[in-house]
Amino acid sequence: MENEWTGLSDEEKRCKLYEKQKELLDTFLANGAISRAQYEKSLGDLTKKMGMER
Repeated sequence: MENEWTGLSDEEKRCKLYEKQKELLDTFLANGAISRAQYEKSLGDLTKKMGMER
């Protein structure tokens, strides 16, 4: 059974995972589950650890 990840390169998978994790952080922030400071810290850490700095 194929899914949305099948056939993606490692780079494409990394980008897709990053976007999904960022969307989750966005949702947490929008619903007040985390503060703006927590959001900025988490997003910064995620971006750095996943090598998404540009």
